[in-house]
Amino acid sequence: MSTSNKTLFSQASAEIVGLHRFFVDWFVAARADTVDFSRFERAMGEGLTMIAPSGQILDRDAVIDHVRSSRATCDEGFAISIEDIRPGWQSADTIVVFYVETQLRAGKHTRRQSSAVFTTSSSAPNGVEWRHLHETWLQVPER
Repeated sequence: MSTSNKTLFSQASAEIVGLHRFFVDWFVAARADTVDFSRFERAMGEGLTMIAPSGQILDRDAVIDHVRSSRATCDEGFAISIEDIRPGWQSADTIVVFYVETQLRAGKHTRRQSSAVFTTSSSAPNGVEWRHLHETWLQVPER
């Protein structure tokens, strides 16, 4: 693996962790007023697509609208952890990264396997922007 690809993987890893920290702060009512939403918008690349765990395909506008409208909808118990970040295919300016996301919401756990495609972008918070995200349930929401 070349040095530039290690850097691309470290940028993508930092973005995954950083974006999920943003989500916790944005969704937790007690913290939502301290968060700059433009951080999220700058990280979402033009033409972004997301396949939600349900199989629904969302475009960039739908993803942004969903996150914007979910502001301050969780209590202090909401948490996200990111595990098992691994690189997949990569080129000089594009990388596929796999990771597992675990959430605790209202006392209930979920887990999802995710794969994300990132491309370099000097205007994105960690130097990479999200181009595609696919999430699959590993542990569906508890009832």
